[in-house]
Amino acid sequence: MSTSVLIEKLNQALGWELRAINMYAHYAAYIRGIHRLQLEPHFSAEANESMVHSNIVRSAIVKLGGVAVTERNQTSIRHTTSYLEMLAESLITETKAAEVYGELITMIEEDGDADLYDAIEQIYLAEIRSVEELRRLAE
Repeated sequence: MSTSVLIEKLNQALGWELRAINMYAHYAAYIRGIHRLQLEPHFSAEANESMVHSNIVRSAIVKLGGVAVTERNQTSIRHTTSYLEMLAESLITETKAAEVYGELITMIEEDGDADLYDAIEQIYLAEIRSVEELRRLAE
């Protein structure tokens, strides 16, 4: 596998993280009612986690000699004040991000970079935990 293919996939992950930062910050601002007590901190924490993930991925791209994207994934962010719709949109985003990180793990495992593998695996596991948490919240 070429480095350029790996950088392209890392940039795809970075685009999803940048989208998640915007989406979660937006939802934290717009959540209303009794659900605000639990979901505003949740959305804010997810935005912060996505910031951390984006920094890790960006650093990996730079280490590999690539150019990191500065634009988020172009999938639209649905504006809503419904907490159920926010959770559904969040689940879609986390599921897609987990898929991309799952693909990255396979690519990096073949490449043999143990440090990068460990970093991406930790992000992947965090994404999987987010998917499961969102599934429970949306029930």
